[in-house]
Amino acid sequence: MDIRDFPDFDGHKLLTLIHHKESGLYGFIAIHDDTLGPALGGTRMYPYQSDAEAITDVLRLSRGMTYKAALAGIKYGGGKCVLVGNPKTDKSDAYFRAYGRRLNKLGGAYITAEDVSITVADIEKVAQASSYVTGRSEGMHQNVKGSGDPSPITAIGVLSGIRATLKVAFGDDAIAGRSFAIQGLGKVGFRLARLLHEQGGRLIITDTDEQMVQRALTEFTGSIFVETSKIHSQDVDVFAPCALGAVINDTTITELQCKIVAGAANNQLATPEHGTKLHELGIFYAPDFVINAGGLINVAEELAPGGYNHERAVRKTENIFNTTYSILAESNRKDVPPRTIAHMKGEEILEAGRKLKRAMRNR
Repeated sequence: MDIRDFPDFDGHKLLTLIHHKESGLYGFIAIHDDTLGPALGGTRMYPYQSDAEAITDVLRLSRGMTYKAALAGIKYGGGKCVLVGNPKTDKSDAYFRAYGRRLNKLGGAYITAEDVSITVADIEKVAQASSYVTGRSEGMHQNVKGSGDPSPITAIGVLSGIRATLKVAFGDDAIAGRSFAIQGLGKVGFRLARLLHEQGGRLIITDTDEQMVQRALTEFTGSIFVETSKIHSQDVDVFAPCALGAVINDTTITELQCKIVAGAANNQLATPEHGTKLHELGIFYAPDFVINAGGLINVAEELAPGGYNHERAVRKTENIFNTTYSILAESNRKDVPPRTIAHMKGEEILEAGRKLKRAMRNR
């Protein structure tokens, strides 16, 4: 099958297989767009059942990173890596060093960081073989100051996006007294749950990890557990997908009882048409590539002139409130789905970047 025939192939700049037989490394790197700068995006590890499944994921994820960076004001392009394997059994020092050497072959066209099932410790192993990494552990690494786990900043951004959506939907951004169904208690989902609980939100939670569920029920007094298959259909103010993608699909969309969909997961919509359907149903959707940009903002700060500054990263991340509010307000005003508005705004930024590049070439 021609890669260009994949539904999610969108004029990608690069799609490459990476493989190292001795360590078991196997995966794909995709660069969607480099108009604004070299591609920046995390690495995830997952036991994909086929190359087609892995390629579809890396194409969708890298494309999302392009618009995420543009709308967050980050001068980087969109890229992603997916590693095919079991994160509980297939990791090794040799595996990540081999991955670092493969990154080097791209010469800085793609810079990576943490994503699903990849930890700061894993990134440090990649950094033993490559300098094209960010999201380093806290402290100094030669001339680079690491920021550590980006998930707390990501959670701050998602909370900011939720508050903006509440303001558009209900007229105020108060968390207290509102109800939230949180799908996934991973690094970001758990921190988001904590922030919502601290501000008086009522939580319904789920995860496939029983230990994380029990921890949440203990720490977040009054929270309620439901089975993973039922979390999307809860009668709540906000459904927050914080696990894997394509949660809003032909089956689930008809069962939603929420007023808002806003969470940390990438690619929550199975297709763009599901964003249109949410709009037709009167459900406010905070585009995932807008509100989950905090992690990207944070790791990009490590690459900024003068090095990482935590306060600056938080300020930039909290501005997700303003970006989200602007998109949803325009959506309301024009009666156009929020994802469409966000995509159009991202395209405007990219086109301005392309015009600038052309002008510089023609000097």
